[in-house]
Amino acid sequence: MERMVLSTAQKALKVNLNENIYGTFAEIGAGQEVVRNFFRVGAASGTVAKAMSAYDKLFSDAIYGKEMDGRYVTEDRLRKMLDHEYGLIEKRLDRTDHPKRCYFAFANTVATINFTRKFKGHGWMGIRFQLDPDKEPNDVLFHIRMKEEEASLQQETIGIMGVNLIYGCFNIRNNPEELLKSLYDNIARYKMEIDMIHFEGPEFENVDNRLMSLRLIQNGMTDAVIFGPEGNNILPAALLYKKNILTARGSFRPVTKVNMDMVRTSIDAFTQERKVKKDKLVVLFEITLNNLKSEGEIDEQDFLDRADILCSLGQTVLISNYQEYYKLVEYFSRYSEERMGLIMGVTNLHELFDNKYYRDLKGGILEAFGILYSSDLKLYVYPSQPNPDDPIETSKDFKIHPRFQPLYDFLVFNRRIKDIETYDPEILQIFSRDVLKKIRNGESGWEDCLPAYVDQMIRDKHLFGYYPHTEEAEAVDLSSEE
Repeated sequence: MERMVLSTAQKALKVNLNENIYGTFAEIGAGQEVVRNFFRVGAASGTVAKAMSAYDKLFSDAIYGKEMDGRYVTEDRLRKMLDHEYGLIEKRLDRTDHPKRCYFAFANTVATINFTRKFKGHGWMGIRFQLDPDKEPNDVLFHIRMKEEEASLQQETIGIMGVNLIYGCFNIRNNPEELLKSLYDNIARYKMEIDMIHFEGPEFENVDNRLMSLRLIQNGMTDAVIFGPEGNNILPAALLYKKNILTARGSFRPVTKVNMDMVRTSIDAFTQERKVKKDKLVVLFEITLNNLKSEGEIDEQDFLDRADILCSLGQTVLISNYQEYYKLVEYFSRYSEERMGLIMGVTNLHELFDNKYYRDLKGGILEAFGILYSSDLKLYVYPSQPNPDDPIETSKDFKIHPRFQPLYDFLVFNRRIKDIETYDPEILQIFSRDVLKKIRNGESGWEDCLPAYVDQMIRDKHLFGYYPHTEEAEAVDLSSEE
């Protein structure tokens, strides 16, 4: 059944008229608009315990503590605000006097567009809330990037989204995916981007934040999300700012020895570059939305299978909606002007020079490569040998349309394309699609194609449709009897 979307005023009034919802609002920076919506509709006295704006940094520091890095629009600042404000509610209100009230603390810290309009603005928004007065509270917090060109418009949008968050947490229960969608009620997608979200607490015990990250892309709320080895969502700006970024794109279904060798050898080559600092290196395994849809609709379990393996190998995963490489590099350029690297096989190099990917650009392939190399970028090309009897293909043997040959020669001459020469020749015939087929068909030999421990993980968790064939099942039964 489709959810009815209420206006912002209707949502605020419905919250105000619920006598069991009671809490505080703390807004610092430019995010001063949320609580105003609740005051404007009336009946706020039963909902708003306190509304405050610690706009001055000295006052903010006196209340929430000083930030060591001097930044105030951060996740750490938001969490301190929620801790402090929710703690005050519990401290100052005697639960025996309010046995049915569900407490909440809403907070945001926001910087809107600057005077020169070069900085569009961003912020953090979150809420700590109860759905049952006898249970521990839950947290929902997220990061926003603002797109509008006027500070007043951005502030109005922040106010609407804040109301959506509070209303959704109390009225869209047991459905975090619908709660996520509701954040954009009465807001056009182009006005605001949510590029990181996190759910935690007793009401969200079964929520996988990696899946919620995927939903951000599927719902058009952002084009890229990142999560780390522990499976936790990471703010892209926090990870990528002023870093040397090295990225490998693939299906990783499953990750193979070839994938790991590509990354290992590329890291060795990349870190030898004079402009690359090892302590600023960020390595990403990128899976595009197109790769996740390789068999039609996205299979959530298949997505989590890939993520589980990559995370178990200590890797950071990027999920993106950037099929074209120039869009991926443009995305990275938001955060860093340092040298970057793209890892690709010869097949990907063919796609890079395929004109069909650039038909939507007025300047075609030249415009795309202008964007691609407006940053300090280098391509690391891993050789290809589909069959043992085939010659090994490198960028030097690369066949390209005569129209693009001068462009290719220019890049090679300027050392923007580099062959990986320290590869392992024994593994060139390993392909993820073949390994996946063997796993699903119960064939043998796929274990030797994978990095250490990955085969055991696939067996133990029955990933990628793995099911033990008769001999393996009998062996498991015998060992359990012993």
